[in-house]
Amino acid sequence: MAKLKTKESKASVAAFLNSIADEKRRADCKAVARMMRDATGCNAAMWGTAMVGYGSYHYKYASGHEGKWFMTGFSPRKQALTLYIMPGFAEYDKLMAKLGRFKTGKSCLYIKLLDDVDRDVLQELIKRSVTQMRKKYG
Repeated sequence: MAKLKTKESKASVAAFLNSIADEKRRADCKAVARMMRDATGCNAAMWGTAMVGYGSYHYKYASGHEGKWFMTGFSPRKQALTLYIMPGFAEYDKLMAKLGRFKTGKSCLYIKLLDDVDRDVLQELIKRSVTQMRKKYG
């Protein structure tokens, strides 16, 4: 069974965020970092070399595969600021309808610019997803 390559590290989140060359992307990431810290009550940690995560949970699949992952997090990818909304979006139709311009994957929310979305709605989405994760994983 393959082992998860991306793990929590001791690397500096502040140094990572400050190294983002694009000033607007850097400001957007710092704003999302505040939202996630407020939603989780947890300090940020680097996961791998380019993901910032908040909180963590232990999962175990029926296959026996298990691991540790963050409750919520983000990464300043080249194409879009990627937010990891771990429960996915199925339960958040009303919020998603009010969010603004974005794309989604299974648990990924892709935003070009933070100005493209309603920040209050985004904050609520993050908060509810963290609450859902805590209910499921403790």
